[in-house]
Amino acid sequence: MASPATAPFDAKAFLATLTDLPGVYRMIGTGDVVLYVGKAKSLKKRVSSYFRENHPSPRIALMVAQIVRVETTVVGSEAEALLLENNLIKRLAPRYNILFRDDKSYPYIVLTRDEFPRLAFFRGATDRRADYFGPYPSSVAVRDSVHLLQKMFRLRTCENSVFANRSRPCLLQQIGRCSGPCVDLIDAESYAADVRLASMFLQGRQQEVIGQLTSAMEAAAANLAFERAAQLRDQIQSLRHVQEKQFIESSRGEDVDIVTAVEEGGMLCVNLAMVRGGRHLGDRPLFPGNASQCSPEEALLAFLQQHYLVHPVPERVFVSPLPSDNEAAEALSALAGRTVPVGEARLAMARRWVEMAEQNARLAIVARRATLSMQGQRLQALQTVLALDGDRIECFDISHTMGESAVASCVVYQGDGMRRAEYRRFNIRDITPGDDYAAMRQAVLRRYDKVAAGEGIAPALILIDGGKGQVASAAAALEELGLSHLPMIGVAKGEARKPGLETLIFPDGREPLHLPPEHPALHLIQEVRDEAHRFAISGHRAQRGKTRRTSRLEDIEGIGPKRRKALISHFGGLQGLADAGVEQMCAVPGISRELAERIHAALR
Repeated sequence: MASPATAPFDAKAFLATLTDLPGVYRMIGTGDVVLYVGKAKSLKKRVSSYFRENHPSPRIALMVAQIVRVETTVVGSEAEALLLENNLIKRLAPRYNILFRDDKSYPYIVLTRDEFPRLAFFRGATDRRADYFGPYPSSVAVRDSVHLLQKMFRLRTCENSVFANRSRPCLLQQIGRCSGPCVDLIDAESYAADVRLASMFLQGRQQEVIGQLTSAMEAAAANLAFERAAQLRDQIQSLRHVQEKQFIESSRGEDVDIVTAVEEGGMLCVNLAMVRGGRHLGDRPLFPGNASQCSPEEALLAFLQQHYLVHPVPERVFVSPLPSDNEAAEALSALAGRTVPVGEARLAMARRWVEMAEQNARLAIVARRATLSMQGQRLQALQTVLALDGDRIECFDISHTMGESAVASCVVYQGDGMRRAEYRRFNIRDITPGDDYAAMRQAVLRRYDKVAAGEGIAPALILIDGGKGQVASAAAALEELGLSHLPMIGVAKGEARKPGLETLIFPDGREPLHLPPEHPALHLIQEVRDEAHRFAISGHRAQRGKTRRTSRLEDIEGIGPKRRKALISHFGGLQGLADAGVEQMCAVPGISRELAERIHAALR
């Protein structure tokens, strides 16, 4: 007789115990592996649909055949079920759930609520202390819009610490991108009027903006203020030029998302296009994980349910293909707390948006296929040249300025691209400043101590950005850890540091290898090496900047972390503090006159 653990799953008996309440279900296979997580308005109806004789999806039919038990959790509402489902999918990563990368950092444009509001790029959690417009599909779209608003409305973009300490106009004011509120070149009332117009523009009310500017221009001309009238005329022309470029603009000024799913040649892409204030802002293609053999409709539904848990739900969502039921609309309405229409586009402009999104999805598939093919050729060439077994490459580089603030980087390449979530930086300590060999040895020891203990992933190849000395130091570290069997090469820069002339150095004393400049294996090595170099430099600059901002203040008696932070924040940096007078320093909370005089003397 079979034990309970190995007995076949009795679906009929289990279904008889289910409730009609909303909840989340987990399909579990052999070894307690979670195969699939789903939500349901009615657990009984939804789970029962998996156990019918002829399932329309071969992928789900394969999953059902592996079920050994089903677990359910009853919740109070469909919105709660959606939230719990998403949390479980993130934590458990079931193999039959379609997974989208959890990207919570879509960018926004922000207008602060200072006396002279600041226009800026913003990424992160929003709050009520500012006005946010977006989200935008990419940082490029945000920066383009910020530059456009600077030209048309001349709003400041500088940080408050810089704004509060300006004594003369900046370059942006001189080239007509800022009205100079920091040096009183514009009064608060006029600046506030420009802010209102910029806000209206971002809300899609371009015609109202043009109307107000036209009235102001005519009034200025009537009062013989021809210079002001000319400025307003230029603003109106800029706005009309924007409208002409936005040929896919909606006159309704609405917020709409367009989501399309396209499958071609076994590759599936979900493309999200955004319309904010009636302006089409561009799109973002996404390639889901665990999507093998799933239909475009399944991928689209999974995206809607995962994406809008962490991003604002727009007024409506146009989709293609159209879901077979109303599940998507019900889910988004539950999240937004209002009715959210989810359906196919009917008006000509909306149909044009959907067609563009589908076309861009197809182009993204072509581009991704070409990239994967190129990366595969490069990796295969490298594996052939160096007789490698795996596809994981880790590369180290050291960055410092004459020994100051040394930082080591370790970047990871695997399969078809860089794995940024696995990058690591190491602040090098307790070595002679400028000793690159000791720094490399320390970085390798710190990176692979867990691998030596059997806890980490060993790479197929270790790249060292450097020559014989760095390679020897890294090899000594690996030998100390008992990992000398790991393949490793150094990448020494060629004559005049010219790309294509690199020399590959082996730790075992073999003759260095020179690959032709056009060799695909060398191209992959250069790509990974350059990324390690970039990551090391950015870490070093941040560390060096932090040190230089605080080191001179740390030597002054009476300046602790709180006062140091207050001074740096108030004056916008150490240079601004050094340029300040004693009276200005006394204005900072916690700084007495005696202490201000001491700081002033120390920074002369």
